Amino acid sequence: MRAAAVSPRSPGAGPRDHLLVVAVLGVATFTTGIGPRPGGAVWDVLYDVVVYHVPWLAAGAACWLTARTAPREALAWRALATTLVIGALGNVVRILQTGQAGTTPSLLGDSSVAVAYGSLYVALFVFIRARVARFLTSMWLDGVVVALGTTAVGIGFVLGPFLGADGDVSLLQLAWPAADVLLLALVAGVCAILGVHADRTLLLAAGAVAFFAVADAALFALSVAGRYTDGGPLELVWLAGVLCAAVAAQRTTGDPAPRGDDGGVRITWRLVALPLAGTLAALAVLAAGYGDDLPGSAGWLAVGCVLAALARTAVTFREVRSFAAVRQEARTDELTGLPNRRALLESARTVLAGATTARPAALLLLDLDGFKEVNDSLGHGSGDQLLRQVGPRLAPALARGELLARLGGDEFAVLLPDAGLSTAAERARAVHDLLRRPFTVDGVRLHVGVSIGVSTAPVPADDVQELLRCADVAMYAAKTERTGVHVYVPDPTSGSGERLRTMEELRTALVAGELDVHLQPQVAMDDGRVVGVEALLRWHHPVRGLLGPAVVLPAAEQAGLLRPLTDAVLERSLDAVSRWWAEHRVPVSVNLSAANVADLDLPGKVAAQLAHHGLPAAALTLELVEDTLMADPERGRTVLAELRRLGVRTSIDDYGTGYSSLAYLRRLPADELKLDRSLTADVAEDERAAAIVRHTVALAHDLGLSLVAEGVEDAVTAARLAALGCDVAQGYAVARPMPVGDLLRWLAAERQPLVRTA
Repeated sequence: MRAAAVSPRSPGAGPRDHLLVVAVLGVATFTTGIGPRPGGAVWDVLYDVVVYHVPWLAAGAACWLTARTAPREALAWRALATTLVIGALGNVVRILQTGQAGTTPSLLGDSSVAVAYGSLYVALFVFIRARVARFLTSMWLDGVVVALGTTAVGIGFVLGPFLGADGDVSLLQLAWPAADVLLLALVAGVCAILGVHADRTLLLAAGAVAFFAVADAALFALSVAGRYTDGGPLELVWLAGVLCAAVAAQRTTGDPAPRGDDGGVRITWRLVALPLAGTLAALAVLAAGYGDDLPGSAGWLAVGCVLAALARTAVTFREVRSFAAVRQEARTDELTGLPNRRALLESARTVLAGATTARPAALLLLDLDGFKEVNDSLGHGSGDQLLRQVGPRLAPALARGELLARLGGDEFAVLLPDAGLSTAAERARAVHDLLRRPFTVDGVRLHVGVSIGVSTAPVPADDVQELLRCADVAMYAAKTERTGVHVYVPDPTSGSGERLRTMEELRTALVAGELDVHLQPQVAMDDGRVVGVEALLRWHHPVRGLLGPAVVLPAAEQAGLLRPLTDAVLERSLDAVSRWWAEHRVPVSVNLSAANVADLDLPGKVAAQLAHHGLPAAALTLELVEDTLMADPERGRTVLAELRRLGVRTSIDDYGTGYSSLAYLRRLPADELKLDRSLTADVAEDERAAAIVRHTVALAHDLGLSLVAEGVEDAVTAARLAALGCDVAQGYAVARPMPVGDLLRWLAAERQPLVRTA
């Protein structure tokens, strides 16, 4: 049994607790009157009219209060309260008018009982409606089967003996047990719809109805036989139902969570238990009535139950077939028709469960090389055509039992159930050769490469996730080393596993605030004044200590975190500038990746960050390397032009290491060039290096750009670069990168000019 979702107790829970206590005490007190009582009519009135009905009224009040804490069930609780209160009043009226309860006719009493029964139907309907978001055909049929079976049994075995009693029993007397039979049928149908999965509230409410129905049936039988007396043990059955209602009201603290649509297929033994019982009951009625011993109406109800059960069987067949189709779709890649990641994981778990060192299993992880260029050049439709050809290309190479799956994007996997390391490597090379053959897409012959990682189980991978991880490490090595195929062999010094761990830890670091910037000053060659600082990323790793860009940036690129990483560096850099800008007008330089330069939202982000920190655009310089524009030059120039319009300076970093510098200098909006340290390191001794620097300086000045020399490690190099015309120096000869606190003290201290003039 599954309980409804429970919320904290509402302020109305206290009074309901008290009312439950009153109901329990009332039942306990009435129990003392079962059997011999003190003589006199006063005691009978006290027990049968007052004490007996105290629990009814207390439970009714508790139900009414519960309506305030369960808005979606408010009508049900008020209807149940009405049943209890009106039922009690009707019983009192019947006793006062006729001198006893039982089935003695009483117009006002019978009218009250009719209202009470009607309220019970309303309560049950609302209870189930609040718990089922959408009724399925199978749910309705389950309810119909059980309801018809229950009604057939009730009419056949409970009411049947009295229907042929030659008028000894009036229709009015039969009305209440008939209503009880229908009520029990409704309760059974409700439970069938929920699959014996009803929550505590509904079970208690159903228990109350069941106690009432059983007591009414016993009352009817005893009254017809003339053996019913007020104040007997039968009254405790009604009171048990009253207590069920009171407990349900006291325990309910909020609306239940409605059960949503489960796709039409509901599979659990609880769902078939009640419909099966209803069908068996109908068959029992048909068998018992074979010799006309039971009323005809019971037989027809039983026939209806069996027909409904047959209809439910047909619906079940349709649902199972639909479920099989949905399951197949859930395990199939929509684009290629190949098994997807879910199917691969399921099959891999089965394969690894039986893998041994004598009969190992293997996984090939495939990643197409150059697929992005196909999408960018020919469009995503052509890329999809290419992906659809991978399956047919590799299918002839797969043996029986081997599985080819598409994991997503341009990544595929081949599961080899019975293959050792050498066999898997051989199969990987065969797959590699097949995919190296040209593909024809939209009439164009295309060559794409593929990088394949090979891993085996149970050594070194003993579960599915480890098998995938090892294959991913091997695939990345194949892509990096351009070998096509790489077999995973554990190597403690390789650091391959550390790469994946670093990627995941970096995601946490972005949220946990473990990233910071160290700042390296830049000074003017002529007078030594500080003209800027460069922000250099640092990661305060909780275990590995302080990590620099050489560790962080490759992990960020592989994890697709370059944009959020740059956003974090930009925010921390502007935080730092805001601490000294009022006294020192020293801007900060922040490096951009290719992903940032192609981000059309970058100018808006920069403007928002500057406004947030109360800084002008002059406080920021954005650096990019030459290769960052190669992926999408037009978009990059658009983004940089927008930044220039904001007033943000741009700088070309590591100038001289690319292969298209002059072509891009002509059209690239920039304010400065930064000479790479590979050109400045030997400028004091190497005249060829000095000549390159001299002409680069002249080119930069002719284009209106200032020139920053990186890697200035000593005064001799600084003097030579100044003589060649460099404007700004950055390097250890000026200062090492330092935290913002140290930089503030460095800015406030007196310094000698970097280059002394005669």
